[in-house]
Amino acid sequence: MSGIWTGVRERVLALREAPGAANVFGASWGKSGHGFELRPPLAEADLLAAERVWGATFPEEYRGFLLEVGAGGAGPDYGLFPMKPPSAEKAASGAGQPPRIFWPAAVMELLDAHEEAAPHRDAYPDDDAYLAAFRAWDQRDDELRDELTDGALYLGHQGCAYYTLLAVTGPERGTVWDDVQAVGEGVVPIQRPGKDRLTFGEWYLGWLERAERQAWAEGES
Repeated sequence: MSGIWTGVRERVLALREAPGAANVFGASWGKSGHGFELRPPLAEADLLAAERVWGATFPEEYRGFLLEVGAGGAGPDYGLFPMKPPSAEKAASGAGQPPRIFWPAAVMELLDAHEEAAPHRDAYPDDDAYLAAFRAWDQRDDELRDELTDGALYLGHQGCAYYTLLAVTGPERGTVWDDVQAVGEGVVPIQRPGKDRLTFGEWYLGWLERAERQAWAEGES
């Protein structure tokens, strides 16, 4: 472990008492806000079982978070999805196919070409022929959109059908991405000034620092 998670769980939980905690985006949202709560950390055996089922070893920073900070809960936007230990039956069977390589640029090229090849009614002799072609095209579109996030793990949601992904396989492994397919932009890396990629640790700790500034500032004179 790199040691980056030392004291992080305590810092997050302390924000429950901060005077401005409710002002941090995602912390208080009806019954769905994360409220700066964290699930208990995973035991090593449970993490290994989850990886066997998922089909890959998780990036080191994310593994450390699950083992030292928590298996979900408070985090950027509306928090982190829980990483639950698999059932004993599923863990024993090692169910789950190994994920494909996360390579969004290649899949987005295929999607762009596929969009250009969308069938047009005037190219077909009748409605039945057009509908058959469109259904085949639409099925392939769904397949490509599924492939777009192969090899990535969904970390959480941002609202409005936007999600955050963690690349688990491939050359982008360990970096975090926005799934913005809802507005037709595919998946794009999360960035900050001067850096075109963020690791899971940079993404989470950056959020925590911002949340601390905002949540505790209200109590300052």
